[in-house]
Amino acid sequence: MAEPMSPDYFSCPLCVGLLRDPVAIPCGHSFCMDCISGYWNEADYTGIYICPQCKITFTQRPVLRPNTMLTQVAEKIKKTGLNQANTSPGNSFAGPADVPCDFCSGKKLKAVKSCLNCLASYCEKHLKPHYESATFKRHKLVDELGNLDRKICPQHQKSLELFCRTDQMCICAICTVSEHRGHDIVSAEAERSEKQKLLGVSQAEIRQKCQERVKELEELRTAVDSLKNSAKRAMAESEKMFEEMIRSIERMRSEVTKLIGINEKAAFNQADGLVERLEQEIDELKKKEIGLKQLYSTDDHIHFLQNFNYLCTPTDDGFIPRVTVNPDFSFGAARKAVAEIKERLEELGREELLKISKSVNEVPVYTTETRSREKSSRVKEITVDSAPPAEPRTRADFLKYFCQLRLDPATAYKELHLSDSNRKVIRTRDLQSYSDTHERFDSFAQVLCREALSGGRFYWEIEWSGEFSMGVAYKGISRKGKGSLCLLGYNDKSWSLLCSDSGYSAWHNRVDKAIHAPHSPRIGVYLDHGAGVLSFFSIGNNMTLLHRFETSFVEPLYPGFGVGTSVKICQLK
Repeated sequence: MAEPMSPDYFSCPLCVGLLRDPVAIPCGHSFCMDCISGYWNEADYTGIYICPQCKITFTQRPVLRPNTMLTQVAEKIKKTGLNQANTSPGNSFAGPADVPCDFCSGKKLKAVKSCLNCLASYCEKHLKPHYESATFKRHKLVDELGNLDRKICPQHQKSLELFCRTDQMCICAICTVSEHRGHDIVSAEAERSEKQKLLGVSQAEIRQKCQERVKELEELRTAVDSLKNSAKRAMAESEKMFEEMIRSIERMRSEVTKLIGINEKAAFNQADGLVERLEQEIDELKKKEIGLKQLYSTDDHIHFLQNFNYLCTPTDDGFIPRVTVNPDFSFGAARKAVAEIKERLEELGREELLKISKSVNEVPVYTTETRSREKSSRVKEITVDSAPPAEPRTRADFLKYFCQLRLDPATAYKELHLSDSNRKVIRTRDLQSYSDTHERFDSFAQVLCREALSGGRFYWEIEWSGEFSMGVAYKGISRKGKGSLCLLGYNDKSWSLLCSDSGYSAWHNRVDKAIHAPHSPRIGVYLDHGAGVLSFFSIGNNMTLLHRFETSFVEPLYPGFGVGTSVKICQLK
C-alpha cells in the first residue's frame, strides 16, 4: 500500500505517471487530460464510455472538468522531487527495444520480469501480486523476455517444456503421445546442458577466427599503409624527374631562342651598315641632281663651264656591294628541328606510358585466398609471379572471363525501362519516374552499368534489336545537354560499336570505321584493361571478330549502351 503523500496517489491510472493537466470524471477518478481523451477517442465508435479504473459505464461521453487542487499538488510534487520514485528505471516507459508490461493500460511501462507460467511480462507495480499472493508462489519468474507466445505449442496451446532430438524441435507434453510418439525425447534442460557444451566449442572456434581476422586486418592495414607510402614515394620521385625534364626542356628552349636571336642580330647589324651607306649615296645623288638642275638653268656661262665637269662626272658606286636577300634563307629549319624534338618526346612519352600502364596493371595489387571449411590449408587464386595467360581464341576461352553486369538506373535516360533484375532495357514512349541526378543522361537514350572494370580481363554478351550502340566509357563522360560529346564513341572518354540491320561501325573520339559483316542478334565484348584491348565479336556458329581497339586505358571503364529498341545482357553462367 502506498504511503500518505506518496506520488502514487497523484499518478494517472492510464500512464502511471504523475498527473499532467488532471481532470475528473463523474465517478470521481482523475486522469491526465491527454490520457483520458485518447482513451475515450477510441470508444467514440461504440458510443459506450467506461471508466478505466472502476469500470462504470457512461452512455454519453462525460464532460472533463479540470481538477485545480490536484494540479497544484502535482506541481508541488514536481518541485519537491517526490516524483523521482515514479521515474526510476524500474518505472520508466517502454521504448521500441524494451519489453512492455502486458497489464499496463494506456502508455505501457517497461517490464522488469516475465512469468513463464502466466506467459506475461510485468512492470514493478503489476508484479507485486506474484510476490505477495500465495497463488503465484510456484510461478517461475525470469528477467523480462519478449515473444512469450513462442514458448507455447502452436498446435496444443501448452508450454514447450521438452525437446525432440529426432526432429530437433521444442515440443509440449501432448506432442509426445501424438506427432512425436516413439521419438528420442528429453527435457529442455537436459538438451540445453548437452548443447551448451557444443556452444563452448563454437565460442572457442569463433574467438580463434575473430583473432585470425583481426590479425589479417592489421596485416592488410599495414600493407595498405606500405602501399600508400610506396605510391607517395613514386609520385614524389616521378614529380622530381618530370621537373628535371621540364628544366632540361627549358634549357633547350633557351639555347634555341638564343641561337635564333644571335643570327637575327648579326643579320640586322650587317644590313644596317649597308642601309646607312646606301642612304649616304642617295643623299649625294640628290644634291648633284639639284646642282645639275640649277646649272642647266643658269645664264652665267663662266659659272656653267666651271661646275660642268664636277657635276657631270659619273658617281663611283663600285665600293658599295649590290645587296640581294637570299630567298631560301629563313628560320624554318629551327622551327622544323623544334617540331621534330616535340614529336619525338611525345612518341617516347606515349610508348613509355604504355609500358608503365601494362607493367602496373599486369601485377595485381592484392592476392586473394580461399579458405577451405574442411581443410586448414589455403588455396591461392591469384599469384603475382605467374605470367599472364595467352589471349582467348575460342568462345570457351572467352567464357573463362565472363562477368555478370547490371544496368545502373541512376544513369538511365527517362525513356528507358529497366527489367529482369536490371539486365534488360527497352525504349518506351512513356517517361519513367526517375529522379534527376548528375549521373543521368538527359538527352540521349543511353545507360551505363554499375560495374567499374579495371586491371583485368572481362567478357560479356548482348542480345539486341533495333539500331543500338554498345561500348565502354570512363566515369567522366558528359551526361548533360544535346552535344555529341555525350554520345558513346563521340569523345576521347569512350569507345563503341554502332549496330544496325545494315551493318556496323566502330567509333572513338568522333572517328568511325565502317565494318562489313553479316547481321548477328548477339554480340560478344572482350576487354583486357591492362593490355588496352577492346574487341567486339558476332556470335553464331563461330565467333567472328568485328572490330578491335588497341589503346591505353588510364581509368576504370563502365560498359554502356545506346538503346534503339531493346538490349539484354545475357546470363552465361
